[in-house]
Amino acid sequence: MSTFVETLSENIKDAMRAKNAAALNPLRALKSALTNASIEKGGLNTPLEDSECLAIVRKQIKQRLDSIEQFEKAGRPELAENEKSELVILEKFLPAALSEEEVAEMLEKAIADTGATSKADMGKVMKAMQELTEGRADGRLLSQAVMKRLS
Repeated sequence: MSTFVETLSENIKDAMRAKNAAALNPLRALKSALTNASIEKGGLNTPLEDSECLAIVRKQIKQRLDSIEQFEKAGRPELAENEKSELVILEKFLPAALSEEEVAEMLEKAIADTGATSKADMGKVMKAMQELTEGRADGRLLSQAVMKRLS
């Protein structure tokens, strides 16, 4: 079992002991999403790579962000606040984000490695950047940086 899943299980146990329903709900949803991904990959007890786990956490976070936006548009601030509290809990599972300087350094390395010269090479550079950043930078931020650099 990966350390990511073990950490999640410990957090669920801690939330249960503390009778913290606000933390328990997003943790259980994350565990359920990880279990579903494991089943899709090859069966119930198929281990997931940490990168796959992080992708699932990012997906859960994106769902919360979309929900917050929708709830605020609909004039439901109490539901938006609930989603925001879940978002804080899920963000604890992400590695520390890269600074803009670190992203810029990695971008230069990716461009040098791929030999990119124009926007036509953006796909190659993005693939290299995603491998270099290992999920520690937002994809939209990476895309904007690559586009700006290649233009």
